Amino acid sequence: MNVLKGSRSAKIFAGIALLSASAIVVAGCSSTPNAEPSEGGGDKPAADLTLKLGSLLPQTGSLSFLGPPMESGVGLAVSEVNEAAAGVTIDLTAEDEGDTDTKAYETSITKLQGAGVTAIVGAAASGVSRLILDGNVSAGILQISASNTGPDFTDWDDNGLYFRTAPSDLLQGEVLGNLIAEDGHKTLGVIYQNDAYGTGLFDNIKSTFEGAGGEVVADASYNVGDGQFDAQVETIKAANPDAVAIVSFDQFKTIAPLLQNAGISPDKWYLVDGNLSDYGSSPDTNFSFSLEGAQGTKPGPALEDDFTDRLQAYWTGEGNPEVNDFTYAAEAYDAVVLVALASLAAGSTEGADIAAKMEEVSGGSGDGEKCTSFADCAKIINDGGTADYDGYSGEVTFDENGDPQGASIGTYKYGADNLITRTN
Repeated sequence: MNVLKGSRSAKIFAGIALLSASAIVVAGCSSTPNAEPSEGGGDKPAADLTLKLGSLLPQTGSLSFLGPPMESGVGLAVSEVNEAAAGVTIDLTAEDEGDTDTKAYETSITKLQGAGVTAIVGAAASGVSRLILDGNVSAGILQISASNTGPDFTDWDDNGLYFRTAPSDLLQGEVLGNLIAEDGHKTLGVIYQNDAYGTGLFDNIKSTFEGAGGEVVADASYNVGDGQFDAQVETIKAANPDAVAIVSFDQFKTIAPLLQNAGISPDKWYLVDGNLSDYGSSPDTNFSFSLEGAQGTKPGPALEDDFTDRLQAYWTGEGNPEVNDFTYAAEAYDAVVLVALASLAAGSTEGADIAAKMEEVSGGSGDGEKCTSFADCAKIINDGGTADYDGYSGEVTFDENGDPQGASIGTYKYGADNLITRTN
């Protein structure tokens, strides 16, 4: 069932959310203690587990701006799970995924393998996940991604070991295509990254926009690792479209000035999750002009102030600069909590055992007790009940494919300060 609400509101769909997770080849496995639920009101944990968790997130590369929010989400969740002392202690190993051009993930996989992780959060990029998922499955490692959006992961032969907490490109492409049409534009040009992420979004933006009566009059792709985009901008300029969609990662920092110089003003631009960021607060962005009027989409609901405050306190407390935006932070946080709850419910730290409980603790079984924190959910499990975790990214509720059954896409607009404001 697909449910679409409002003309410009975040679109909420059931059964479409996707994230492509990074697969990690890991040798070894941790022991599985025999655990029985306690009979005494949750004061005694149902198990005493040490979960070796890995994270593979972009500390460098074309998605490095997503590193701080996602790593802060993972780190905060790990600290709160460990503080709860409810039967699961997480031993985290964090490594850099880089991107498909730098291939930092190749070295990181070896490090994670040496650490003996049985579950990982990552990768951020669908392209990286596609390269390593099969190895992860072969090693029996559970993988959960907070940001991969490739639709093909739904049907991946993953032996039930792959999950994600963010929606697929099918949903984001439809939301953005509708937004462009609702703004009254009749013609559209698209610059997009020539990989699974870029082509998937391009296809869905195009089909939605043209289904609404518009026409894509020009499109131009580029390859990951390219540094020159003059030809792509010239192709778009020649068609003189009403609006331009830019489907990229941080290549947007180079593409944007070219569009501006070509006379295509920012109020005609539409961005996606891979490049939507608060550029006004980024010291490495040399925009000499305002992005005011540009719009974009990215997955996730509006975050509560308490959660963002906790993220910021954790991240800066580790000696890092402040987080400038929180894209996929909630999805990363929820990924860790769900893995920890599934481990507790299984009484095991084995990847396959944890995976077998992921649908249950997310509410997929339909008979759990609602809870909104690891501590509260763990108490339910320790009391012998079934927990149904609803997190900061939404209800999640995994289906049999490891996809969340409902998700939201927010729409955003830039102000004169080059910062984004959520419009709904």
